[in-house]
Amino acid sequence: MADILKCLRTLADPTRLRILCLLEKEVLSVRELQAITRMGQSRISTHLGVLQECQLLCSHRKGRSIFYRLTPPEELPHISLLQSALEGARQLDDYSSDQANLKRVLALRKERSRLFFNQVAGRFDLKYGPGRSWQAFGQLLLKMLPPLVIADLGSGEGLMSELFAQSAKRVIAVDSSPEIIRFGENQARKAKIKNIEFRLGDIQKPPIEPASVDVAILSQVLHHLEKPELALAAAQRILLPGGKIFILDLLKHHFTEAHKLYGDTRLGFSEGEIQLLLEQTGFENIDISIASREEKPPHFQTLLATARKKENQ
Repeated sequence: MADILKCLRTLADPTRLRILCLLEKEVLSVRELQAITRMGQSRISTHLGVLQECQLLCSHRKGRSIFYRLTPPEELPHISLLQSALEGARQLDDYSSDQANLKRVLALRKERSRLFFNQVAGRFDLKYGPGRSWQAFGQLLLKMLPPLVIADLGSGEGLMSELFAQSAKRVIAVDSSPEIIRFGENQARKAKIKNIEFRLGDIQKPPIEPASVDVAILSQVLHHLEKPELALAAAQRILLPGGKIFILDLLKHHFTEAHKLYGDTRLGFSEGEIQLLLEQTGFENIDISIASREEKPPHFQTLLATARKKENQ
């Protein structure tokens, strides 16, 4: 009885409920909880201590930071009390803003990871070494990939298809231009690449059997379409259950001359638009990041989105 009363007192505090709602979604450090809730470090640490004392939280150290998470359900002494408390906590005034700030903090976490990658990339060519190049490094990474069947939708002249063919089981390159298809076929023939097949067709209705490819790639294609959702639906149809879609496209911009210069239908997409398009098409495990930013005006930025087709589709 004493344990139950202690747990009830712990869960009665609105601040602790806010923290629990956040840790229900993600493992977080004190600094990240500060950024989300706008509370001081000592206040957060005090509440975390109370929650740990009640066995509602676990923690682990990573470098200089300590990360907190909810105790696994099978180890919780009073899981029904926690579930009821979390349900009520979703009605708190701060709940919506906390969840929005959680997304922002997680995006910053990913950005820091990409920054680290960029720092490594920046050091790659600082010191000369014979045979040391990004081209060779890229070939190494391609060789590490498993032999997959890849659909390159809107392939253009097939440059990416040729790269994928280095490790793919088979690459199906689809484009709507007969001239481009002929050019791609000639290039592949000259390079003696035998595992690429070029097909003339509309990427919104690609000439590919349903549930027949492991990976579907749409590189700088969606912003040319009136209805990009049709291309995504088509990609989902041709993917095997559990297959992945990869999208490279422009981040939303204001360079209106792109309509005339490049024949663009849309001025890129926001992360939210791509997220919504993928969700509405039925994809899961969606991840969206900024892959690159051009140094020269108009400073186009490229989105990289990945998602997975559900196993039961």
